[in-house]
Amino acid sequence: MKFAEHLSAHITPEWRKQYIEYEKMKEMLYEALETAPSVEETDPAFRERQLTKFRENFFRFCDLELKKINIFFSEKLAESTRKLASLKSDLDQLIDRHHDGPGHSTKKKKVFSSGTHHDLKLAYSEFYLNLILVQNYQTLNFTGFRKILKKHDKLFETKSGAEWRQSKVETSLFFTSRDVDGAIEQVENIVTAELEGGDRGKAMKRLRVPPLGETQNPLTTFRVGLFLGIAIVLILIAVVAAFYVTLPISWQHTIRLFRGPMLIILFCFLIGGNTYGWRTSGVNHVLIFELDPRHHLTYQQFLEVGGFFAVAWGIGMILYLFSPTLGIPLLINPLWIYGFMLVYLLNPFPVLHYRSRRWLLNVLFRMMTPPFHYVGFADFWMADQFNSLAIVLVDIQYFLCFYASEVQWAGPNALQGVKMETVCSNGTVFQCQTSFNGTFENPCGDVNATAIVCQAINQCASNQYAIRPIVTLLPAYWRFAQCWRRYRDTKHVFPHVVNAFKYSTSFLVVTFSALNSWYKEHGKSDVIPESLFLWFWLLAAIVSSCYTYTWDIKMDWGLLDRNAGENRFLREQTVYHYKWYYYLAMVEDLILRFTWTITMSATETGFIDSEILRTVMAVLEVIRRFIWNFFRLENEHINNCGQFRAVRDISITPIDHSDQVLLEKMMDEEDGVFNRREKDAKRGLRKRDVKMWTDDDEDEQTDTWTVFKGGISNWLQSRKLSNLSSRKGSSSLSMDHSKEI
Repeated sequence: MKFAEHLSAHITPEWRKQYIEYEKMKEMLYEALETAPSVEETDPAFRERQLTKFRENFFRFCDLELKKINIFFSEKLAESTRKLASLKSDLDQLIDRHHDGPGHSTKKKKVFSSGTHHDLKLAYSEFYLNLILVQNYQTLNFTGFRKILKKHDKLFETKSGAEWRQSKVETSLFFTSRDVDGAIEQVENIVTAELEGGDRGKAMKRLRVPPLGETQNPLTTFRVGLFLGIAIVLILIAVVAAFYVTLPISWQHTIRLFRGPMLIILFCFLIGGNTYGWRTSGVNHVLIFELDPRHHLTYQQFLEVGGFFAVAWGIGMILYLFSPTLGIPLLINPLWIYGFMLVYLLNPFPVLHYRSRRWLLNVLFRMMTPPFHYVGFADFWMADQFNSLAIVLVDIQYFLCFYASEVQWAGPNALQGVKMETVCSNGTVFQCQTSFNGTFENPCGDVNATAIVCQAINQCASNQYAIRPIVTLLPAYWRFAQCWRRYRDTKHVFPHVVNAFKYSTSFLVVTFSALNSWYKEHGKSDVIPESLFLWFWLLAAIVSSCYTYTWDIKMDWGLLDRNAGENRFLREQTVYHYKWYYYLAMVEDLILRFTWTITMSATETGFIDSEILRTVMAVLEVIRRFIWNFFRLENEHINNCGQFRAVRDISITPIDHSDQVLLEKMMDEEDGVFNRREKDAKRGLRKRDVKMWTDDDEDEQTDTWTVFKGGISNWLQSRKLSNLSSRKGSSSLSMDHSKEI
């Protein structure tokens, strides 16, 4: 492998601009060689003067590169030194606290509570990974200088490159410093002695650094191919059989029962595609989602899970279609598919991607209870995915209602179909059930018979009791509540309150749509004109679509930047190689944001069945979200690159929420902190430009700081401030820079 490829594969994406520009320097060498005067055509002295002038420019560029690398390395080294001192302080405080407690135990392996012990291990593990990245930064840059200067000497038949390397590179800080190596050794010793009870093998396993170039397991690749092949065959068989098989249940029921799992499987495949695209383009989704770098799903594992469930779905569909022939209960098949997925997700045993499932459950819990938790990137990203999967929630509600009220569970035809039906002359379908008094109340108004009360077969699919509209609005409510929670924590009207209004438009769309359907179903047009709710629905849908599309392009993707330069209508920095990706995505998002116009026109005119159209629109919406994910994560990644964040910054020192809000408020005040007044006055900073302290502003030797305007007189350890900064950074990925979905 050529060094340029090796460098590209092993750099830390967030530090990309801080590495040696090897490719540019190589181009400079070859361009100079090509444009240099020929020996046969010009005077050798003139040619030598030209080459000397080039070498001066080349080494001047090398000086700039070396200075850039040394400055960045100095910053990361200082940051690592402070972080190591902070972690040592945390460890010492907890050990002292334990020794001061009852019993005065001295067994270090049980010094902490299980939660604190785990958090401290995780903090050291992430810090160790950061040290390895800095060490890798040293190695790659030195190798880059060595190779480019060697190439220089070879092409121009000189030794000036080697001399420059010896005098400049080999005496520079980034090459001579061994502080990072020492810090790595210290972390290994601390984790071994203090956190793993002297078991070095266990400590090194915990500190194990994942490969910088992600490799795939051949067995996983085989399983992906196997599952996909089987699933494709099963689904083709099911599609063909559906045209020839007659079932004792309507095909609308079939669509509603199988659509939800199908969309989940499709979503799983597309997330695998997202993961592959992020990984190959250098978008650090592991950091953005705060995943464990050592234990997270690769794109092949997403495809494997999706393929596994696709096989189960295909088997369930075929058994469903051929259940009369096979003699098995018809409606048991959707039941076991949902049950199979639920058991996989809730399985408490440490198998089948246990860590990833636990992470997902934690995010889902925080997503569904937004007022009670600080909202991080993963939380609102997941809620936005559910906004595109709202129909899955509606299908789950239908599934529960259907099996609770419409399925015949007892008798000779148990789970073979729905309860008894009667069809009126106007085509309305009803299901009947024998009453205790033996009378029959016929809903068609014809004759009496010997059965009972009748229910409409589509009661679970109707808007009765407004259950389905409420379920449809749940994802929008989650995001709406998350925005207000973010506003409560940050006091920033923009973007959080403005974003909350965006999601509130969904409330109007669903409400007017439900009212329009309800009045149409119940013939209430003589009370309130049917067209009134239709026009309200249309107006709300137009406003919502324009609002969300504008937010997608401008805020979520960061496009339409005035300072885009050559990237017209885009942004100054882009990750993906071709500009037309962005332009095509902008057009695609516009079209798919307005697909509701097709749904409205087709269903209102009766041109196509609503269930088929909803299924097609649901698939298109999942695909739209799949494309949206690429550019949303890219925008967040660029924000992280601006802060050079490459790993999670985890601290264990607790900080109360009240302290956090108070500190944030003080940091935003012009004179909120005493030791910042003079500095702010000199710089002429405006109030909105005063940002929260970061680790770079802390004094390593300072243990306390005096605070608080307005008569508050407290002291807080500087670690508390550091923890606040890191918690803000790790949970929301820098609220000042991250633009919310």
